[in-house]
Amino acid sequence: QVQLVELGGGSVQAGGSLRPSCFASGLTFDSACMGWFRQVPGKEREAVATIYSGGGNTAYVDSVKGRFTISRDNSKNTLYLQMNSLKPEDTAVYYCATRRGRGDYNCRPESAPGFVYFGQGTQVTVSS
Repeated sequence: QVQLVELGGGSVQAGGSLRPSCFASGLTFDSACMGWFRQVPGKEREAVATIYSGGGNTAYVDSVKGRFTISRDNSKNTLYLQMNSLKPEDTAVYYCATRRGRGDYNCRPESAPGFVYFGQGTQVTVSS
């Protein structure tokens, strides 16, 4: 079955950087649209960034544009999220996610309901 394992969260001060990663198994990774989501207590989980199977097309929610970069290494079945200029409002549990099947149709944050597989999450805490 699909398994997603996130690593690399942590605590930083505002303005700092983190780079969580996600190792994927049980799927054809180089054919899968992937995404990063985040969730804070009391709020719905939101899609932050998505990336096409080949890595050539990425999309972000407005709140992280210019600060976060999603990338992938298909040779390592690994997804990354480079987070720079972090703000206290970025504090959340961050999840790696993917969809059933293959292909990149509608691989974008606006199509969040299509993502059905999630990892266990990694905590990111940004202090002011």
